[in-house]
Amino acid sequence: MKPTIKDVAKLANVSISTVSRVMNSPDSVVESKKVRVLDAIDKLKYKPNALARGLIYKKTNTIGVIIPDIRNPYYADIIRGMEDASKKLGYSLIICNTDRDKKRLFSYLNNFYEKQIDGILYTSDPVFPDYYHELQRLRMPIVLVSTHSMEYDLPSVKINDEQAAYDAVKFLIDSGHRKIGMIAFELTDGIAGWTRYHGFVRALREHDLEECKDNVVFVEGWTYETPDAAASTLLSKCPDLSAVFTVSDELAIGLLCYLNEQGIKVPEQISVIGFDNIRLAKLTVPKLTTVAQPTYEIGYRSVEKLNAIIEQQEDPVLREYLPHEVIERASTRRLNR
Repeated sequence: MKPTIKDVAKLANVSISTVSRVMNSPDSVVESKKVRVLDAIDKLKYKPNALARGLIYKKTNTIGVIIPDIRNPYYADIIRGMEDASKKLGYSLIICNTDRDKKRLFSYLNNFYEKQIDGILYTSDPVFPDYYHELQRLRMPIVLVSTHSMEYDLPSVKINDEQAAYDAVKFLIDSGHRKIGMIAFELTDGIAGWTRYHGFVRALREHDLEECKDNVVFVEGWTYETPDAAASTLLSKCPDLSAVFTVSDELAIGLLCYLNEQGIKVPEQISVIGFDNIRLAKLTVPKLTTVAQPTYEIGYRSVEKLNAIIEQQEDPVLREYLPHEVIERASTRRLNR
């Protein structure tokens, strides 16, 4: 049987609270007692139970991470940033994949509550009213990652999606393109759907290209057939396009594959620009021009922001936006005017 804190206290002839203080605040214990406790720990080979310690000190040094689709390569650098920041600040991560299933989400939230985790990092998805009420009921600190909420005062870290989409389309326009299309998420997606479509339309309007605003195919959900179907529909609808903006690199990579299969050369016949700058964007043929999100920094900063809430430190920025940039590679070309 594993030794317990009671066994250590008995062998050292001190109280259980003294053993706890030696492990967590040794400077608060007189030297003679501290030596006895440390000797007892060494003799018994005692390893403190993290959950029990959390019950005493109301902190488990654990953060729960909610991810909607762990297979999506977009989350790789976000999680790496979270991990590095957590290690620096003394936290461990529990990563849960919801598949955007409400029952799974609520189950994970209740598991987090039972395990008395210190806070939650909620990634990518909108916060619906019933989600918010559940979070309020559980009373756990939360930071939204790569998403935000305008309805509720929840701290968040992300980029400005509307401006990023605008910059992507303006890049195409500045490159001489006048026949531009878009593969977009449904407008009901308030995080990356409506915002990125609005950026697309704003760029067209400001550059007198409003006739292109209907050159859009909307996709909902993801399968490996999604990019093919979207690309086929878009090119049937608008066969004279010279450039296509897609709202994710996964969609852009699928579009590149479709165009290759159709014998359509990129960028000679159609330029393609993606969104996210996942690692695969550097490995496509041709290499993908894209809007780079600072995913590692988003993950890292979200942990710092959550830690400030846990430690009751002041953080003056509720909805925090990190900078993005357009990375030009070989999948786009500049046209002669």
